[in-house]
Amino acid sequence: MNGFLKWFFAFISEMLKGWGMIFKGIGNGFAKIFNIKSYIDIFKQYSSKFDAIGWILAILGIIIVVAIYVLIFLLIVFAIRKYIRFRHSIVSNEDLLEEISVLQRQVLKMTREKDEIMAMKVAQIGVPGSAALGLAGGGTIDYEGESPENIQMAAGEEGVIITQDRRFSKLFEVDMFYKTYTPPEYDNEIDLPGICERFRGFACSRMHLYYDIKTVRLFMAGMASTKLIILQGISGTGKTSLPYSFGKFLQVDTTIASVQPSWRDRTELFGYFNEFTKNFNETEVLKRIYDSGYNDNVNLILLDEMNIARIEYYFAEMLSILEMPNADEWELDLVPNVWSSDPENLDHGKLRIPQNIWYIGTANNDDSTYAISDKVYDRAQPINLDAKGVAFNVEDTPPLTLSFSHLNQLFTDAIEKYPVSQESMKKIHQLDLWVIDKLRVAFGNRIIKQMSMFVPVYVACGGDELDGIDYVLATKIFRKFESLNLAMLRDELKELVVYINKSFGKNKMNESVAYLERLQKLF
Repeated sequence: MNGFLKWFFAFISEMLKGWGMIFKGIGNGFAKIFNIKSYIDIFKQYSSKFDAIGWILAILGIIIVVAIYVLIFLLIVFAIRKYIRFRHSIVSNEDLLEEISVLQRQVLKMTREKDEIMAMKVAQIGVPGSAALGLAGGGTIDYEGESPENIQMAAGEEGVIITQDRRFSKLFEVDMFYKTYTPPEYDNEIDLPGICERFRGFACSRMHLYYDIKTVRLFMAGMASTKLIILQGISGTGKTSLPYSFGKFLQVDTTIASVQPSWRDRTELFGYFNEFTKNFNETEVLKRIYDSGYNDNVNLILLDEMNIARIEYYFAEMLSILEMPNADEWELDLVPNVWSSDPENLDHGKLRIPQNIWYIGTANNDDSTYAISDKVYDRAQPINLDAKGVAFNVEDTPPLTLSFSHLNQLFTDAIEKYPVSQESMKKIHQLDLWVIDKLRVAFGNRIIKQMSMFVPVYVACGGDELDGIDYVLATKIFRKFESLNLAMLRDELKELVVYINKSFGKNKMNESVAYLERLQKLF
């Protein structure tokens, strides 16, 4: 044992001597580095032999060395301070995490207490626990603020919350109104040319608004081809007044929604459920959509200045809904659960979008607005209003009572009676191939489908087939050229004008030719 202790003492002593030498060496090194007296002696030894340049270089050398040591010292201080702050933040984060965990435990405790209070309330009214909570899967619903009389469950109807509170006050008013509603006597004898002429006369005689007959025909044809129409052009040409006066003409006022720059999602358009008040903040647009499901009127919703905010943000859901081929799937999901007091036409929190409603948007193209994307243009029918209406005289024209059923039947009959001719379709197909080959832009099946509905109705309203085709090509096809590098495609645009005149006939496609020539000048 003594031998081991002597060896261990010698072993540790030798090791500690090594560590001592390390620290002694480090100390001697620092002492040597900062031995100012030695530096002064060396300087005195050699400075007597310095010339002028030598003195200058010596002083510069001393300054540089001092600066390097000062910089090293500052870096060390900075590193230490940064470490201290980092360590302090870690400690603070740990304290915060501890506080969060304490709060979570308190929340869980309060939740359990609330559940116990709820169970006592349920026991007082004698309703089984899971049914009283209105759950299909055994979860929980927060009824804080509800009176015990309102927390019940209809027998055999899981998921339906029986309550006397109404979260859709405006839609409830619509339900009450239609309980005693009597439909008007609709004029189901009038034809499409009659509607166009009569509306033009009504706007002139009653509202002092003057529209060219072509504009009215385009508006009717647009209604036949899509549920979204965009009226665009310079200010003061009657973009807003057109759908407004059309609503007055049909004796069903147009609902006007003034789009705001702050609109970012669908809640601005349809409203939202307020979890605090337990009420749904309904908009007039939502009320009009719900109201349209009860009647056979032609209903219009005007999105005034629609591109002052991004259309893809607040109207995205409706754009998707309107593209569904099956109209039975046009549903707007409003709320996730069902209350017994919900409106009658609300099916499990979903609202069916009726067919008798159109969305009319007005758009200005200036610095205060956003450019309308292809996604929106492809789903809509643009109508350009670039000139102020010329006044004319007409006899006093009364309004019209027109049903959606009759108007829709007129559209269907027109599509069957005036289909786009095979010759025109062949020319359109050849033009599509030319544009794809030269400009890498395709028409698309959606636009061809819209054209097959737009052109026949335009013809039925009194227009010409080539004029209708010309308008669709100019507003929905050639408009896509604006996204191309047109400065490099001047020759192709000139060739396209020549091709159109040769294929369809000179002075036949005036809208398209004028648009293409304007593109050549602008770019």
